[in-house]
Amino acid sequence: MNKILISAAVLSAVSFTAHSDDEIQDMSDPLAVFTQVGAGYTDKGLNIKLGQTYDTGNPTTAGMNVLEFKGALGDTLGWDSDANDSIDSIRFRNFGVDLTNGRGNQLDVTYDFNTESGNISYSFIQALPALGPVQLFPLAGAGAAFGNNSVFTETSGYSVPGTFAVVGTYGKFTINDKIWLNYNPMWMTTLSGSDTYKDNAYGEGNSNILAHEFAASYQFNPRFNVRYFANWTEYTDFKDGDHRIEFNYQI
Repeated sequence: MNKILISAAVLSAVSFTAHSDDEIQDMSDPLAVFTQVGAGYTDKGLNIKLGQTYDTGNPTTAGMNVLEFKGALGDTLGWDSDANDSIDSIRFRNFGVDLTNGRGNQLDVTYDFNTESGNISYSFIQALPALGPVQLFPLAGAGAAFGNNSVFTETSGYSVPGTFAVVGTYGKFTINDKIWLNYNPMWMTTLSGSDTYKDNAYGEGNSNILAHEFAASYQFNPRFNVRYFANWTEYTDFKDGDHRIEFNYQI
């Protein structure tokens, strides 16, 4: 069954053009860093996302922290039969960028309270010169899975069952100054860990996975936009993937 989700602000990192704190950033740029706030409604409840830029101490770099809470009041307000009223997951991201060359970095930590498991990863992203309306932002990184009483190990308590790598790209197609499309394929594969993790991290018998993301966006004004997202994988049909609408506001 398709899931339609309305959630808070979108992935942001840093624009590689220098800017001051009070400048409005290009919200269509996958590497744009700006202070933001968002809240939304999903099939699992309410989402809240807060993004805050900070002074890195270096005039040629910029950074931002983003904290996201997902699934609050899911049983009361959502329509997923498995949802409860507690927050089901959190996500923390730290972004940094070199403003002179468009090279960004990202620390990404997620944790699911229901499964008591999560991932931590570190990746680099590089803005390439635009070719007409098309621009690519290749990404590569590595990370580790962790969890309490993990199904991938026989260890009780918290453990790290394995590590993984991710390679992909963010792709942007500009239609006009208000409308743009994105296609963001990401390939992930296990690197090390328990045999169970290495062989089944992305589903039974799947040691790697190709994930797809499509987005269509409309900018109402320089500070506010709406975006439709669809996420699916090589093992999931498009219609059976996650579909969501996000509203984003730049402070």
